[in-house]
Amino acid sequence: MGKRRRVDERRKHRSAVIGGVIAVVVGGAGFGVYALYGGGATADAQSSSVGHKKVKTGPLSATEVRTTAERFLTAWQRGQVAQAAAATDDATTAASQLTGYTKDARIKDVTLTPGARKGDQLPFSVKATVSYDGVSKPLTYDSAVTVVRGARDGKPVVDWHASVVHPDLKDGDKLVTGESGTPPIKALDRAGAELTAAKYPSLGTVLDGLREKYGKKAGGKAGVELRVVRGKNSTADKLSDKTLVELSKGTPGTVRTTLSPTLQAAAERQVSKKARSSVVVMRPSTGEILAVANANHGFNTAFQGSLAPGSTMKVITSSLLIEKHLASADEPHPCPKTVKYGGWTFHNDDDFEIKGGTFKASFARSCNTAFISQAKELHDADLTRQAQQVFGLSMNNWAVGVPTFDGAVPVQSAAQMAASLIGQGGVRMNPLNMASVASTVRAGVFHQPYLVSPSVDHRTTATASRKMSASTLAQLRDLLKYTATYGTAAEAMSGLGPDYGAKTGSAEVDGQKKPNGWFTAYRGDLAAAGVVQAGGHGGDTAGPIVAALLKLGG
Repeated sequence: MGKRRRVDERRKHRSAVIGGVIAVVVGGAGFGVYALYGGGATADAQSSSVGHKKVKTGPLSATEVRTTAERFLTAWQRGQVAQAAAATDDATTAASQLTGYTKDARIKDVTLTPGARKGDQLPFSVKATVSYDGVSKPLTYDSAVTVVRGARDGKPVVDWHASVVHPDLKDGDKLVTGESGTPPIKALDRAGAELTAAKYPSLGTVLDGLREKYGKKAGGKAGVELRVVRGKNSTADKLSDKTLVELSKGTPGTVRTTLSPTLQAAAERQVSKKARSSVVVMRPSTGEILAVANANHGFNTAFQGSLAPGSTMKVITSSLLIEKHLASADEPHPCPKTVKYGGWTFHNDDDFEIKGGTFKASFARSCNTAFISQAKELHDADLTRQAQQVFGLSMNNWAVGVPTFDGAVPVQSAAQMAASLIGQGGVRMNPLNMASVASTVRAGVFHQPYLVSPSVDHRTTATASRKMSASTLAQLRDLLKYTATYGTAAEAMSGLGPDYGAKTGSAEVDGQKKPNGWFTAYRGDLAAAGVVQAGGHGGDTAGPIVAALLKLGG
């Protein structure tokens, strides 16, 4: 409840509650019960001599401060809200908050004991009881009232602020006793063992999301507490609520997740090796998420990040070009050093070129110009439709079980549209999205990723409106396998074949010396994707993280 204010030991006083009213005797001061029952007589007498039209000014006397403060405290303790509020300079707000003290905060049996005056302020201590549904707990704390002159007549009044009621309240806040929001949960892995942030540091935000989503559905019961509830216009520095008294602890409900304890532990180890790294592992045949990990634990980049995916986006773009007969895996395809489109000049890494190469070679080498060169043959909305209709992305409708960002592939034009083809421009993804892309290629159909089975709460999961043709799918798998065997992903995926595929990516970020490194891949019935922000090329940074998890799960 905060530190108690110490009363000056040199000024002895004693106080008692008599018939529900505070009686105070301060050494030699001469204030007894009369000062509390006087209803302001002393103050009125002092101001009557100056006439009705004159406003009394000047410093407050010790008598004015103590008499006014004690009159307010007495009325408050007796439950006389209107009288207590009338002793303040904001009767409306004071009446509302004092009423809420009893009605909303469920505080009763209040004893208010004034301390030694300090200038225009009178400290006081509070002893009371908080009760809710037959459960009671004691409440003690210190506060203070400050007395000022009223603006209209100069009479002394209590300067009203919410902190008078409780020192942790700021103007705009209120006290409430009741169930502590969402009931707690006990999250389990797929094997039935409890998941905790202590064991798996990356899961802190995931567990918070699970509680928010399933706390009330999982059979748990919320605890009961007295807490400070911050208002929309609160003047508090931090707008989070604050628990003051816990009357009863909540009973957690149980939520089973799809997480694999083996893969989750391994994912935690892998991201701990690379700063700003994130990874997701899932099962293509079902959509089950098996692991999620972030080197930085404060934000779930793996699920909620919004980053340009770089060349890993070429998986989606390739499916579009193949469907539109603008590319074919084993057919010749241009890969010049540069291509101009929409007023921009697009380059390959180190301005390399492939002379007389196939589309497969361009994909495996991650040739930007091979994709940009086809922009003139596309409509602005083509890539957006492909991402939505085939890969289930960019529709903001995934129901994973915790909050996620479902990717963004906006309709763009000119140079921005061309940049989108290689995962730049306005395209935004995270490891969950890109693991899903690899899963769609592996399974041949989009299965929305999920962390909690839809059968738990009968929620509707997202679907894609169509599948790729058998020919397109076969060519796309061929491109990914060739890249994992001979292309930019070969080093990371070494030894994991033959049932595999991968794509690397590097995404340039303004003001960042090194690009974000991306890697998405599948092996058997596992798919994974990772990113290392400001790490460099994906094959060297995110690649080893993803490959290690695919090897373990294989």
